[in-house]
Amino acid sequence: MTDDTNKHGPEATDEVRDAAPDAAEAAEAAPVAEPDPLELAKAENAELRDKYLRLAAEMDNLRRRTERDVKDAKSYSVAGFARDMLAVSDNLRRALDAIPAEAKEAGEAGLTALIEGVEMTERSMLAALERHGVKKLEPEGQKFDPNFHQAMFEIPNADVPNNTVLQVVQAGYTIGDRVLRPAMVGVSKGGPKVVAAENGDAPTV
Repeated sequence: MTDDTNKHGPEATDEVRDAAPDAAEAAEAAPVAEPDPLELAKAENAELRDKYLRLAAEMDNLRRRTERDVKDAKSYSVAGFARDMLAVSDNLRRALDAIPAEAKEAGEAGLTALIEGVEMTERSMLAALERHGVKKLEPEGQKFDPNFHQAMFEIPNADVPNNTVLQVVQAGYTIGDRVLRPAMVGVSKGGPKVVAAENGDAPTV
């Protein structure tokens, strides 16, 4: 039995060794599968299409941002100038308000002409500002809105809802969708509070 084992062991090893080179030669002889040119073209086309769509989206966003910036520049470029002109308009109004009522009633020719000239200048200035998008706020009787109004004092009044604008101390203005100058107002205090009704109904007081 020992002789058989010794006999078959080395022979089996030699057979494995002889088979190994044959397997290697077979692997080398087998052709390597090349990628399909059509599939490569499809993949490249999909990649280029994706890059094109991304670039088109970026260009569209850039165009929209540029249009918005140009529009804002046109609409709000005069904001600083308009604010300064409002200060001049305020001074004209203060000059008119400073004229005593007795002097106005006297109707002196020189004073009457002066008053009419100042009033015409004020109207002309405000009309020019309005042509450039500046609009006057009319908050009296409306609910106080901190985005457009600046409360200067409170007025006790139990007959109107709380936080209603009752008096305008200085007119406010907007330019486009922005506040150029908030209206300085007096608001009511002590009246009923506005309570929003449920289910989307109109608010009740």
